[in-house]
Amino acid sequence: MNSAAPSEEEVLRRLESFGKKIANLVLSGKEPYIEIPVRSLSNTVWDPVNRILKLGPRKARRDFFSLRESKKFMQTLLMLSIIIRARREGDYPTIRDLYYTGKHTIVYKDHLGRNRKEETWDTQTESDSVIRDIEVATGLLREHMGIMHDAKGKIVGNMIIRSKGYDIDLSRMGSGAYAIPPNPDRLEIVKVEAEYVLVVEKDAIFERLNEEEYWRRENCILITGKGQPDRSTRRMVRRLWEEYNLPVYVLTDCDSYGFYIYSVYRSGSISLSYESERLATPGARFIGVAVTDIDEYKIPRNYIIKATDTDLKRAKELLSYPWFKSKAWREQLKLFLRRKEKVEIEALSGHGFKFLSHNYLPEKIESKTWIE
Repeated sequence: MNSAAPSEEEVLRRLESFGKKIANLVLSGKEPYIEIPVRSLSNTVWDPVNRILKLGPRKARRDFFSLRESKKFMQTLLMLSIIIRARREGDYPTIRDLYYTGKHTIVYKDHLGRNRKEETWDTQTESDSVIRDIEVATGLLREHMGIMHDAKGKIVGNMIIRSKGYDIDLSRMGSGAYAIPPNPDRLEIVKVEAEYVLVVEKDAIFERLNEEEYWRRENCILITGKGQPDRSTRRMVRRLWEEYNLPVYVLTDCDSYGFYIYSVYRSGSISLSYESERLATPGARFIGVAVTDIDEYKIPRNYIIKATDTDLKRAKELLSYPWFKSKAWREQLKLFLRRKEKVEIEALSGHGFKFLSHNYLPEKIESKTWIE
């Protein structure tokens, strides 16, 4: 699978082509409609060959002359026109900009001659949903369309990138790290000298490892998405795996939510399955903390936390997902449900603050005791 980003010319061509199909229906006297792939769990399928979640074949049809679908039809065209205008003018609006630009009141008369008002959209949830519809209909990510959003990922390591003509050495960030931009595809990766990528769930652990310069000692790239990762962080991880064949290891808490965060990096997410081919990293390996590590590494009892009912319910859901069907993952999840216990990455500090960076991580990677 090659997930290379389309050129700016290709982005504009696809957006305009989508609009022209609708215009041609109108000009030929036919009823205008839009077909949008359905974004739902029921239309999300597991691709066992490529090991990612994908959007299924079902599509929803929006007819302009349907009372139920006409508003959504017009919202889609309104948002499409705003995005095309921004691309033609070289602008980079935020998703909030798009919401406000398209938000206005339409005044009209009903069949009895009474004045009526209708908002183009009432909340940003509506406009965001339309943006996602345009993504799946055109096969373009919003990042490719120049739409900006809050990015939270950070990266540091033996790597040089080029952004807007400036070379940035990610090994010379001091105590800080480079903030991954909303569209990592606009970054040129000039040089990478690393043996692997370590993705850390928690920002605090990332900061500790960065302060210790773990990445320099172990010659790796260190990345965090600060919990549930945003699209930009996932895309950066994918690029390093795909373009440089770097092994990717993911470190999370030992709980059902940490396990799911790993699966988002590896297989994609249910809500954004249409993006998996660009954002998922099928080769990602779970390096821990695993349920079996509680005994294997003799985690002190005072560091072990009782799992909540929500934790256990989530673990049962993971067991039902085909991307958690491997023997190793079934053993971990069943053990989690039996023990009804969880631990955080920080629990490894029970053996000393440097145990994580000097013992646990190097030993896991060297002994190849990760989970896939």
